[in-house]
Amino acid sequence: MSLAGIDVAVLAGGLGTRIAGVLGDTPKVLAPVEGRPYLAWLLDWLAGFGVRRVVLCLGHLADKVETWVARHQQPDMEIVISVEPAPLGTAGGLRHARPLLRSDPALVMNGDTFLAADLGAFLQRHRTAGADICILCAEVAEAGRYGQVELDEDRYIRRFAEKEPGTGPGLINAGVYLFSAAALDRLAAGDAKSIEREIFMAEEPGRIAAEVTRGAFIDIGTPESLAEAAAAFRRIAFAKVTA
Repeated sequence: MSLAGIDVAVLAGGLGTRIAGVLGDTPKVLAPVEGRPYLAWLLDWLAGFGVRRVVLCLGHLADKVETWVARHQQPDMEIVISVEPAPLGTAGGLRHARPLLRSDPALVMNGDTFLAADLGAFLQRHRTAGADICILCAEVAEAGRYGQVELDEDRYIRRFAEKEPGTGPGLINAGVYLFSAAALDRLAAGDAKSIEREIFMAEEPGRIAAEVTRGAFIDIGTPESLAEAAAAFRRIAFAKVTA
């Protein structure tokens, strides 16, 4: 299923404190992976699903991302910039960008993680689930590092668990979401700062749908995970794209 008519919001306004010692004044979304900025890989991957419009939700070091985008125009893809006036959190950054998101639903994704998943299947799940919000979940070897997600038998979210190191294998929220226009409007009308804690955890069990994938999950938010990202990208088909 093509995402040609689906706007994508990339949440990339964070301060990047966990990795600042490695990146210096380079924003996380431009972190080098195999000789290319992470954003270049991400845009190529989205283009492979037919995505034609991306809204970058920026904050810290936004000017550097804007400069890169201006110098690297994407064929057949419109890149729109939204810069928050102050750190607003994930929900705040999305709220600030709400007027720029035109599609129903819209895909929302964290700018410091990547999940090798079939976004077409994810969109199909959202459309058949009848839920305003759908979350892409990944199976990982150590779920406690991120906080587990528990699903019911129909693949709706029953509960979000707090981080608990040593939990072992399990499902996690992979930071990729589909929001209906109605859900985005409700978020925009509120004052939440965190999508995960103040939007998702506030929903009643069974109201948020989920799609599960076993694809590679990459977190570039720490020095260790950034170092591992290059090897992970080499294992993914779209890594054949050259600079």
